[in-house]
Amino acid sequence: MTNQDTKDKRIPKGFRHKPFAYHEEIEIEIETLTNMGQGLGRHEGWVIMTRFALPGERIRARIYRNDKNFSEADLVEVLSPSPDRISPSCPVFTQCGGCQYQHFEYESQLKWKTRQVKELLKHMARIDADVLPAIPSPKQYGYRSKLTPHFPKPRKDGPIQIGFLRQGSRSRYVEIDRCPLVSDSMNDRLAALKSEVQQIHSNKPYKKGATLLVREHIEGVTTDPKAIIKEQAGDIVFSFPAGEFFQNNPSILKQFTEYVSQSARKDGSRYLVDAYCGSGLFCLSSASLFDQAVGIEVSERSVQYAVANADANGIQNARFVLGDAASIFSQIEFPGSETAVIIDPPRKGSSVDFLDQLIAFGPARIVYVSCNPATQMRDLAILEKGQYAVVEVQPFDLFPQTKHLECVVTLKRA
Repeated sequence: MTNQDTKDKRIPKGFRHKPFAYHEEIEIEIETLTNMGQGLGRHEGWVIMTRFALPGERIRARIYRNDKNFSEADLVEVLSPSPDRISPSCPVFTQCGGCQYQHFEYESQLKWKTRQVKELLKHMARIDADVLPAIPSPKQYGYRSKLTPHFPKPRKDGPIQIGFLRQGSRSRYVEIDRCPLVSDSMNDRLAALKSEVQQIHSNKPYKKGATLLVREHIEGVTTDPKAIIKEQAGDIVFSFPAGEFFQNNPSILKQFTEYVSQSARKDGSRYLVDAYCGSGLFCLSSASLFDQAVGIEVSERSVQYAVANADANGIQNARFVLGDAASIFSQIEFPGSETAVIIDPPRKGSSVDFLDQLIAFGPARIVYVSCNPATQMRDLAILEKGQYAVVEVQPFDLFPQTKHLECVVTLKRA
């Protein structure tokens, strides 16, 4: 077998051989960042995206994928570093898939996240609107209140590898001892949990992989997803199962919920509808500003916790209803012209059916909260066609050191 035959064996199945050979190395200048956190440069006009490369840098990149319109590459060497490049805090940064920006000075992270929202608005939603500077997290490290390490199916007679998916992989894991995005208390509990799992495995081997939980709350740290825990936003205390969704950067939660509430209340709307209310975060945080507030949720369990949270906090002008996806606003008696609606859908965004119902209901204002600006922009284009105009765009950096952010867009009925 020739050396070329051996090399060809390493080429992934389905690799496109143009415009670059597999693992061909090239030098490029990085012009910008994508919303996935990759540095984007061009070689003879062809777009190349490289993880961990920063704008303004000249780098050597190694091609590993050619797509129809661009190529992706690994960073081999930084030939001319950006002045914003700093030393990362985590020893497995670039290996673990959790962070993309630990090497990026924090103020510059915020500027680029703001810029990316504006570019997405322009290119995806075809909306030319001002974007306010991203509001920083009070904590840049140690801010996460929830950690979900995983382990794959253990090999026979081998130890369990507990950690997170490797950068760019869907099946390989990186062992994690401590994560700088969570508190010392959570890291200590993670170490104990790993020892407990290894002990269980030595006595009765796991037959498949699993996802673990470490969650900090106002009363301590738990690893039981069914445990009922408490979190606070402003003056409101929320109870919910530890394994359920709840915003996991408590350091910015008060500022975040207050902004959403005030955005909904502007122009004097008397009534509030929280259309993806969960356990009541925005509905209960905003209720004092409105005559009446209604939270709608398709999960019966979440509705039960939202009702209990209203009772526990003495909030009497908020009620919660179990929504039917086919007629989500059928139980709302408020006139749309005097109502503000808050929506905070999952990462996939809202369905066209939901947006059509929202437009038909005709609220005076819509406050759209999203952890995925790309799907948010898609939905904004639909709302704009439904006679809603963007009046304010405010990113919040709930996830420092990562490509992720929350974006709050306020719209007004034209």
